[in-house]
Amino acid sequence: MIPPLKVTDPASKAVKWMEELRTNQLPVLENGYYKGLISENIILEENDSDKNVGDYKLDGKDCFVYFHQHIYDVIKIASDNQAQIIAVLDEDNQYHGVINIEDTIAAFAQTAAVQSAGGIIVLSLNQIDYSLAEVSRLIEAENAKILSAWITNDALDTSKIKLTIKTNKTDLSHITATLERFGYKIIARFHETKHAATEQERLDILMKYLEM
Repeated sequence: MIPPLKVTDPASKAVKWMEELRTNQLPVLENGYYKGLISENIILEENDSDKNVGDYKLDGKDCFVYFHQHIYDVIKIASDNQAQIIAVLDEDNQYHGVINIEDTIAAFAQTAAVQSAGGIIVLSLNQIDYSLAEVSRLIEAENAKILSAWITNDALDTSKIKLTIKTNKTDLSHITATLERFGYKIIARFHETKHAATEQERLDILMKYLEM
């Protein structure tokens, strides 16, 4: 739904399209090949809308993926380039369209890992000690399954990583107890406990008693 511009198109056309499409970036092509992204800021800084799009210094010349690449690659490239859209090329580097990062996030949100109910645990680990197989073994020993897992670097300590795990269990009390027993440091958890449910049941009984 986002059309590409040609290098010979005037900047005024780019500005008009951006206003109509409610975007501040558009892909630019030359003979069917992707050349980069032009943004509203680039045009405004030059303050000369009579110039052709190809006369500007374009952003995001590396902001593209090939057909075979994964959604994780799309998100990484968008983040690296601070881009809203990512061009899609074939094996011959011919342009075939763009992926909107908002649509990518919406699609990712529909995955089972996001939609399925479950609890989330964040572990702090030394990079040298990281073993997803070992963590999985301990979690599965508590009759739970890992729905997704991802790693981020620890901004405060380059020797450490943060491992975020989503399981299919909303009550993480047994899982966290097992992980801590084996020396894992849990820095965050998001779950519902049976204890909380029990407290709610007791409150409901008390309210019924008071209403009698």
